[in-house]
Amino acid sequence: MSSNELTDIFSISGSALQAQDQRMKIIAQNIANAGTSPAAPGQKPYQRQVIAFKNVFDKTVGAYKVEAAGVRSDTTPFVKKYDPSNPAADKKGYVLMPNVKPLVEMMDMNEASRSYQANLDVIAASRTMASRTIALLQ
Repeated sequence: MSSNELTDIFSISGSALQAQDQRMKIIAQNIANAGTSPAAPGQKPYQRQVIAFKNVFDKTVGAYKVEAAGVRSDTTPFVKKYDPSNPAADKKGYVLMPNVKPLVEMMDMNEASRSYQANLDVIAASRTMASRTIALLQ
């Protein structure tokens, strides 16, 4: 394995690590705001955010890397919750709550975490291969 190939592997896996790190930050933000309500009637609650990725060809590496294409708001409807004591309740006593489903967020976090770990494993395996190659050459 040449040093260029090793650098390429680190570069590709590094881009995936950055993408999954950004994904986990967005998921954490969603979870943190899942139970929040607006401050006043008529205001919109927190809207779930979703990150999108894109493949970008890196000419120096000669391979595709992953990058965040942007963050967008999830357009699924808000949840109506009956809570007449809430200051944000409408005349009928309903409050609009965020369109965040904690179970879905936890599944997404688990998937992002596994992907992150898989890329760390690729880097570790590449380092081990390089170390063993150097040891054989000595």
